[in-house]
Amino acid sequence: MQGQTAKTLLSAAVGGAIAAAAVLALSPDRTERHRVIARGTVSANMLASDERTHATVAHTIYEDAAPAVVAISATATTTSFFGSEQNADTGTGILLTASGLILTNDHVVAGATSLAVQLGGNSGPLRRASVVAVDAPHDLALLKISPGGLKLHTLKFVSSAGVHVGDPAYAIGNPYGLDQTLTTGVVSALDRTIDAPDGAAISGVIQTDAALNPGNSGGPLLNTAGEVIGVNAQIATGDGGGAVGQGGNTGIGFAIPADTVIADLKRLDNGAGASAIARP
Repeated sequence: MQGQTAKTLLSAAVGGAIAAAAVLALSPDRTERHRVIARGTVSANMLASDERTHATVAHTIYEDAAPAVVAISATATTTSFFGSEQNADTGTGILLTASGLILTNDHVVAGATSLAVQLGGNSGPLRRASVVAVDAPHDLALLKISPGGLKLHTLKFVSSAGVHVGDPAYAIGNPYGLDQTLTTGVVSALDRTIDAPDGAAISGVIQTDAALNPGNSGGPLLNTAGEVIGVNAQIATGDGGGAVGQGGNTGIGFAIPADTVIADLKRLDNGAGASAIARP
């Protein structure tokens, strides 16, 4: 099938070249020749302009959104006959309110005995965090830090009902501890279903090819306006194991849709700050 497709495309290319040659042969008018060249030049210029526009949009989104994306370090202490052992996991969080509410995935903080949040990258301030509320079936958790002395930037959520396949998508997170990393892609599919770590099904999930890796969990998936359309949660593995919370990027990532998150947040925080979470 691939060979047939390539052959068809090649035939079309050759046919187009012959047609163009015929036009020039039948029309010795140099003006027509210049029109053909000009049309090719305009197309190239338009393509370059689109690339510049994409870069400008990505840069603007990053500059506006990155200050509201935090790195989370979750430490779990286990005690055995041989003594105590500490295991650290990393993830990403989204600042929701100026009072210090942060959203992340439950699997990032589950089982942690201490939580630390770093703002503004590796050189930014570090604050202790506490878990305010958890919705394990949707793999969401709400954290709180003290906002004292901090000027907190926040992100807003927009309804995911307006998201379409092919829309540009931007992810900011801390993959492998590389703070505030931007990756770009598109919305690859909608209405996927994934399993939360506790086995519950999460529906309406957004699929994206923006690169997601360990450490991106809990970070935002953004639209071209810099609004959150989903919370990055899982990737698909190539070993037939389906979607998982951790693993290397395969080009198939999943984000919990903003509509699910908004409904959850209004319930988890008892309405405190809910008006600041969703854009009217």
